Amino acid sequence: MIDKDDLDRAVGTALDEDLRYGPDATTEATVPASAVAVAELTPRRPGVLAGVPVALAVFQRVVPDLEVLSAVDDGSAAVAGVPALVVRGSVRSLLTAERTALNFLCHLSGIATATAAWVSAIAGTGAAVRDSRKTLPGLRLLQKYAVRCGGGVNHRLGLGDAILIKDNHVVAAGSVTAALEAARTHAPHLPVEVEVDTLPQLDEALAAAAELILLDNFTVEACAEAVRRAAGSKTRLEASGGLTLPVAHTYAATGVDYLSVGGLTHSSPALDLGMDLRPA
Repeated sequence: MIDKDDLDRAVGTALDEDLRYGPDATTEATVPASAVAVAELTPRRPGVLAGVPVALAVFQRVVPDLEVLSAVDDGSAAVAGVPALVVRGSVRSLLTAERTALNFLCHLSGIATATAAWVSAIAGTGAAVRDSRKTLPGLRLLQKYAVRCGGGVNHRLGLGDAILIKDNHVVAAGSVTAALEAARTHAPHLPVEVEVDTLPQLDEALAAAAELILLDNFTVEACAEAVRRAAGSKTRLEASGGLTLPVAHTYAATGVDYLSVGGLTHSSPALDLGMDLRPA
């Protein structure tokens, strides 16, 4: 589900960018005010849908008396040529909302599609695909929602809902152990993850009973050794850094619990969808 406040904020910001200089001059100049049509938002290639409710929210903001004829659920397959969303209303208003609605739908569906490819690549290993905070300003919660639509799981949403001790925090604290102790003392109610760069740091984190350890830029062999060393403990392991789709299964098969893929949100290509009008 998408939080309504987050949805309203994102849609409002996007529409402000389009309409801050005035109404759609091109559409008002070329389209009769009385014209009514049906708009179909249709995938041009296959993938996984995410953002249909966001696109619909754009139309609901812009199009008076909007009629929703059909809407495919997020997380469903995007089938080339089969509309994901069909609405009816004023042509002027539909065209005014078109690009904003497609921007959301194409971008979020691209994230869901990329995530689904990673999930498929590691199927059967027991590992999960996880996102990061490498998101676009103002779109984090929508982008992370799209990851879930694609079958992935979310990392922390912000800086205050979990603790992630990275290498610079370790340097500042003096050691992995000192950083973990400080984090637990400061915020005992928050989950704590610690990043390690070497197997000796891993051993230190395991000795301190870390809940979750991020294996930063570990090789496949080092990940397998980390899993062996963590065996019998409650510590979960997350591989991160330099992961690519062709090697995803190999890393996941080492027994790590998560693959961290920042590219899901910062560089997934948009899924191609377009809007076509037909007579009402």
